[in-house]
Parts: sequence; C-alpha cells; structure tokens
Amino acid sequence: MTSGTRTTDAERTRAIDELASLVRPIRRFAVNRSAEIVVGIAVLATVLGLLALAGAAVDDRAISANPGYAQADVLDGSTFARTVVRFTVASGETVVPEHGVFYPSGLQVGQSVAVEYDLGNPELVRVAGSSAFGEAGPLALALAAVWAVLGPLALWLRRRRHAGGANGTSVR
Repeated sequence: MTSGTRTTDAERTRAIDELASLVRPIRRFAVNRSAEIVVGIAVLATVLGLLALAGAAVDDRAISANPGYAQADVLDGSTFARTVVRFTVASGETVVPEHGVFYPSGLQVGQSVAVEYDLGNPELVRVAGSSAFGEAGPLALALAAVWAVLGPLALWLRRRRHAGGANGTSVR
C-alpha cells in the first residue's frame, strides 16, 4: 500500500505544459537578446576589473599617505587568491593580514620580503615598491581576452539574428 495522492499522467502533462509556458518567454527573450546579453557580460567584467583597480589604487594611496616599512615572512597557507605574510610593526605587534599581501607575484613560502603598510591600518600591506598600476597589465590582458572572445561572439549572434529576421524565419 502507498499513502498520499497519486498524480495522473494528465496532471503531470498539464504541469509540464504550465512550466513550459512560463519558461518559453524567458527563453525567447534570451535568444532574441543574446548579443546584448553577451555584450552586457563583457561590460560587467570590464566594470568589475576597473572597480578592482580603483579599489587597489585607494588602498595604495592609504599606504603611501602613512607608510610603515617591515620585513615579512611568507607563510604556509597561501593560495592563488592571497599570499599570507607575517611581519612586526613599529610598536612590536606581530601582524598577519587576513587578506594577505597586495601584489604577491612570485613569492614563495619561507621567503622574506620587504613590505610597506599603512601605519594606521597594518592590514593594508603590499610588497615594497609595487603598486596597483604596476599590476594593471595582467588585468588589461584579461579584459582584452574577454572582449576578444565575447565581442566577435556578440557580432555573430547579432548577424545571425538579423539574417534570421531577413529570411522571414525566427531564430530558435
């Protein structure tokens, strides 16, 4: 014996048809506006990259306005996203910044590296002599790659949409 209600094939088919009728306009919109969606993704990536660069420049400015200098040890536990360091500030306090060091290109665990930090906020620390604009090259290359892939894709989607409309057929 089973408990509960049984779903008939007709009810299941009706539910699927109702779901399809809800999804169909969204799919049609996505297909008809696919070129604009692709460009929107590229623009979003560009804006996020520029905001990241601006944020790094603001942090650099804070460090440059009130600089402290120290020798830091690169610690185990570093990942691609952050490099963990430990250094001692002028007051004798040992600091391990939660977000790691800015611009950590090429640092190895156990290495000792000169760092600059904001005396008012030692969590803001960068490798001495580096800056946000020095690291802008990889960001510019990444954004160029985004546009190199998504730009032609958007153009192709747009031409495909217009070609389908000119022939009297719709692109599905």
